[in-house]
Amino acid sequence: MKSARRLLAPLAALTALVLLAASPAAADPGPPPNSMASLGDSITRGFNACGWFADCTSRSFSTGGDSTVNSQYLRIRATNPAIDGRNHNDARSGAKSADMYGQAGTAVSQGVDYVTMLIGANDACTSTEAAMTPVATYRANIDAALGRLKAGLPTARVQLISVPDIHRLWAVGKDSGSARTAWSLFGICQSMLANPTSTAQADVDRRSRVRQRVVDYNAQLAQACAAYGPNCDFDDNAVFGYPFTLGQLSSWDYFHPNASGQRVLASVSYAAGFGW
Repeated sequence: MKSARRLLAPLAALTALVLLAASPAAADPGPPPNSMASLGDSITRGFNACGWFADCTSRSFSTGGDSTVNSQYLRIRATNPAIDGRNHNDARSGAKSADMYGQAGTAVSQGVDYVTMLIGANDACTSTEAAMTPVATYRANIDAALGRLKAGLPTARVQLISVPDIHRLWAVGKDSGSARTAWSLFGICQSMLANPTSTAQADVDRRSRVRQRVVDYNAQLAQACAAYGPNCDFDDNAVFGYPFTLGQLSSWDYFHPNASGQRVLASVSYAAGFGW
C-alpha cells in the first residue's frame, strides 16, 4: 500500500500540472485604459434608448456618457480620468458578426487601449430560422475581427460580451399585447418571435433551436477569447444569463434595451470584465 501511495503522489502532482497548463490564461486586467472603443450592433448604439427608432449613443452601456446608464466608460473614468473624451462608439445598427472585421479596423485606427464587442443578436434574430448565421461562419467572423485587433492593437484589452438570451425576450413579452403588436408590425426577430403565443410543437421546437444557436455562438466566443490570450476576457455568459424584464426593454419595439436595460448591461458586463 505504501508503494502504491508513493506512485500515486507524483502521478497526482503531474496531473495537476497538466491541468494547470491546459487551463486558459486568466484575463490580464493591467491598469485602467486611457481610451476605448465599442464594437457591435444596435444594442451598443443605444438604439431606442432615448429617441423614436434612432441611435442614442450617449446611453450605450459601453461608451455612453449619460449618467443614468453609468456605462463602462464612465465607470473607468471614475478611476482613470485620463480616458475622458476618448470613448469611441464604432458599432452600427443592424450589424452582424460579418461586420466586426471592419469595425475592428476602425478601433485599430483609433489606437485604443480597450475594446468591447457585443455581437450576435442579428445573426440569430432573422426573418426565418433558416436565415440565421451558421455557427462556423459566426466563429470565422469573430476570429477575423480578433485577428485584426491583435495585429493592430497588440497590447489592448478586449472584452467579448455574451449574446443576450433572446428566448428570455420571448418569455417576458409573449403575454403583452403591445409587445406582440410591435414584434409583428416591425417584423422583429421572427426566427424567435413569430407566432409568439403558439404552443404548437413546431413553434416550441423552433424557439428552442434558435436559443441553442445563441448558446452555440456564446460557446464560440468563449473559445475564441481563450485562443486570443490573456488580453481577452469573456463574460462567462453573464449577460446571456441575466434575467432581463419587460420593463428594461424599449416600449417602442420591445426588443432593444431602454435606459434601464442599458444600465443593467453596463453593470453586468463591467462586473464580469477586467476588474478595474
